[in-house]
Amino acid sequence: MKSALAWCAAFAAALAVSAPAGAPAAVGPGTIRITAVEKLHKIVDRGHRGIGIGDVEIVRLRLYNPSITPKPIGRGDLVCTFVDTRIRMCDGTYQLPRGKLVVAGTFASRLLYDLAIVGGTLLYDNARGSLTVTATGFRPRHEVLVFRLTG
Repeated sequence: MKSALAWCAAFAAALAVSAPAGAPAAVGPGTIRITAVEKLHKIVDRGHRGIGIGDVEIVRLRLYNPSITPKPIGRGDLVCTFVDTRIRMCDGTYQLPRGKLVVAGTFASRLLYDLAIVGGTLLYDNARGSLTVTATGFRPRHEVLVFRLTG
């Protein structure tokens, strides 16, 4: 009996060492496919004619998973800075029911683009992967978002 108790204590100690309490969560691999509807789109002009270097694009989205519910399941927020007349450098956060996914990268057109997943919170803590966005409609803008999580 004492040897079984000692074995259990040693096993529990080994588990505690191999998976410390502050260890990052394992996220992937996995795919999340949802839709987005643009709620706000604003370009802040930095004082020159037309879109140019330094202008800021602000986008707020409502996120949906129509196969589960017709109600929004979260929101997306993107802030992009134009580095020339077409290319934007963007940071974004997508708030989902089980945590947030953080993305970053550059692109030229909002019709089809990819961003890197650079982190997250809660279930998506330390997430990595890519986000592909495809525009499917306008006025208001509709998009399909595919998050490919690798870790």
